[in-house]
Amino acid sequence: MKMAEATYYGTGRRKTSVARVRLVAGQGNIVINGRVLDDYFDLKTLEIIVKQPLELTGTTAVYDVIASVKGGGASGQAGAIRHGISRALLEVDPEYRKILKSAGLLTRDPRMKERKKYGLKKARKASQFSKR
Repeated sequence: MKMAEATYYGTGRRKTSVARVRLVAGQGNIVINGRVLDDYFDLKTLEIIVKQPLELTGTTAVYDVIASVKGGGASGQAGAIRHGISRALLEVDPEYRKILKSAGLLTRDPRMKERKKYGLKKARKASQFSKR
């Protein structure tokens, strides 16, 4: 593993969220939009999702993560940050590719919200009529 001298960048996306992630040599602090990870996500599961690529590669205490994320909800943002961290780790060491790929962290999750159709209330919900 190379020692961290530089800054590594990665862009992650999920649903409508886009995260720009920076990895810098540090003690493992994670800052999202100027707030600490614990303050930004109130659910523990979302924190686990964000930390997943760092724990798999064993670089939790080696790098500080600075992320700015826009769009979407909490779950989509957590997924986007995870994707961005995974891509940044590839710049650090290409050997991580096998670990991250087998865990499915390099694949961009293509699932999106289905668009609303005309004549319906939502994508599939139609108005209900009583039978007479």
